[in-house]
Amino acid sequence: MASTLYEKLWAAHEVEASPDGVSLLYIDRSLIHEVSSPQAFEGLRAAGRGVRRPQAHLAVADHAVPTRDRGRPIADPLAREQVALLAANAKAFHIRHLGLHDPRQGIVHVIGPELGFTLPGMTLVCGDSHTSTHGAFGALAFGIGASECECVLATQTLRQTRAKTLRLRITGALGLGVTAKDLTLSVVAALGATGGVGYAIEYCGETVDGLSMEGRMTLCNMSIEAGARMGLIAPDETTFAYLKGRPMAPAGASWDAAVEAWRALRSDASAVFDRTLDLDAGAIAPRVTWGTSPDQSAPVTGAAPDPAQAASEADRRKIARALDYMGLAPGERLEGLAIDNVFIGSCTNGRIEDLRAAAGVARRGRVDARVTAIVVPGSGAVKRQAEAEGLDRIFREAGFEWRDPGCSLCVAMNNDRLEPGKRCASTSNRNFEGRQGIGARTHLMSPAMAAAAALAGHITDVRQASR
Repeated sequence: MASTLYEKLWAAHEVEASPDGVSLLYIDRSLIHEVSSPQAFEGLRAAGRGVRRPQAHLAVADHAVPTRDRGRPIADPLAREQVALLAANAKAFHIRHLGLHDPRQGIVHVIGPELGFTLPGMTLVCGDSHTSTHGAFGALAFGIGASECECVLATQTLRQTRAKTLRLRITGALGLGVTAKDLTLSVVAALGATGGVGYAIEYCGETVDGLSMEGRMTLCNMSIEAGARMGLIAPDETTFAYLKGRPMAPAGASWDAAVEAWRALRSDASAVFDRTLDLDAGAIAPRVTWGTSPDQSAPVTGAAPDPAQAASEADRRKIARALDYMGLAPGERLEGLAIDNVFIGSCTNGRIEDLRAAAGVARRGRVDARVTAIVVPGSGAVKRQAEAEGLDRIFREAGFEWRDPGCSLCVAMNNDRLEPGKRCASTSNRNFEGRQGIGARTHLMSPAMAAAAALAGHITDVRQASR
């Protein structure tokens, strides 16, 4: 029978199927960070169990790490304890660990692909919802909870319910100033915050084929923001070119054999999806979120909605609450909205392509005196590449702060956080209430848009500066 990519990956890893629809899946690899792992390791100790395949796991601290003053002890006692505990647990259970001063350190969803730890055809999990990022390589990748982390460590398997399939077909060319982040925000807006619940999304079409691996990772990264635990893109020549020569990728004859197998990882022409959605990329403009959920976005030339025009009372209350938190009036235009902070980084937009796009805008001026703007590379490798290209110099000369790798202001679990009421143009993936600090107001956008906002001191249409 014809199969979708998701169905092929599922079948290849299904150990046992139960009558209740729950299957036992084999898990090839997992990524481990300092926040979601302590309970898993403690559970192993309490049960007297070891790690079944230590070589199948890779540990790195990213959420709680400071992005400046790396040469000093971590100031926050909880963060210091979390980072130290991850190192101790990795050593005790013989798991590869990239310490804070390891040149390969970075955000789990950035270092996995750049090291070649993430590969097509595998199942990959992490105690983080944005594990969907790795689906850009044709991997069945999804976030899991602490108890599931323990189960994977102990057994290399998980019990999972099979998802339905959603084909999101995107055609047309992205316009001037429109990026993968704008495409992603459009997808999330089209599906809604819960539109992907219960589905595995497969992105396809000429627009997706034309994206770089960085762009594909951005797209898959935010699948969870539409409620889907996983997003998938079939591997192709772009994928293979990205992976070839990566430290943990196959080499020599093994590489040739792997690529031959990976070419089969695509949905059959006659495969049947449970749902199909089409999107015209040519109709997309640079987007900005106005609310407190990633699906609440509009073109930068648009405005905040009027709750009175909502389709239902529940929607009216949701919109009104979001506007109240964000300090916006119904119908208030997004362009021209003054900002206090800019954050360029995260597992969504902290890769070299993202920094190049932001630097291309930053070189045109200086950060507005009222704005604090920081750039946080997604990994040590990204930081070194950016510095080799002189991007750090461009940012510094424009008035941006150049930081060390980490999740930083995306999660505010470290020393990078905003004060109540401060408004931030952010390249991260979530704009929830308090996400960047208690009472902080977050507007999601692309790296180029965030850099343009930093220079202008307010949200602005990057296309105006590009003409």
